[in-house]
Amino acid sequence: MLITAALLYAPSAQAQPAIPHAPALPGPPPVPGPTMPLPVAAPEPPTAPAPLSVGAPVATPVSPGCPDVQVVFARGTTEAPGLGAMGQAFVDDLQTRVGNKSVGVYPVDYPASPDFPTAVKGITDASTQVQQIATTCPATKIVLGGYSQGAAVMGFVTTELIPDGVSVSEVPQPMTPEVADHVAAIALLGTPSERFMNVIKQPPVKIGSLYQAKTIELCVPNDFVCSAAGNDIGAHARYISDGLVAQAADFAASKLAESPAPTVLPATGG
Repeated sequence: MLITAALLYAPSAQAQPAIPHAPALPGPPPVPGPTMPLPVAAPEPPTAPAPLSVGAPVATPVSPGCPDVQVVFARGTTEAPGLGAMGQAFVDDLQTRVGNKSVGVYPVDYPASPDFPTAVKGITDASTQVQQIATTCPATKIVLGGYSQGAAVMGFVTTELIPDGVSVSEVPQPMTPEVADHVAAIALLGTPSERFMNVIKQPPVKIGSLYQAKTIELCVPNDFVCSAAGNDIGAHARYISDGLVAQAADFAASKLAESPAPTVLPATGG
């Protein structure tokens, strides 16, 4: 559905892969991102997401087994399974800003590889997870996040319409409007620009109308992936050091504070 060229970078101490069919965007070579341990892949999620304790006291869950806040984050290209460096920093920063609220964390399960058609697996997984949380933990407030290719994944998760030229059999159906009530904030770091997506002949990333007021999209100046005309490859690894991850956490915390509790519909059945 989305990205067909290996052009989205993740912060890594290793050399980045070659860029086939890439646009001619001059700039310095990629630089290593911050040295941070990357978490291992998460196990299969339980029926209700388990809260993650990150130093702060954990409050009583809003429902048995449900956290107050659930983060669903998609890592960038070539990052190891888990949250990735940007995602881990975002979760850590957010936890310090929400006091004693319990925070659950779900790393989107997808390859995050330079074979970008496989990103549709991330869209499917994230969409499924968000809808599951909204159903099994209806009072939990959801925060969506993504970096680089992961930001594109999350952007498409919110989309109301399947883009023209994309087969409905290849992608998940858009989420129902009711699900949007459960999403308090969306934080996207280094979202591929329309210029970038045009070069690789893919539809632009569009945030659904029900989610736009809850979304912050941050781009390091001149980042060649997300800026309109930038050509700085190294900028794509500076989201932590330049303070944009902390800014994203501030935004998400403010939206959580002002967001009303989601409506809990009565159970149906005999």
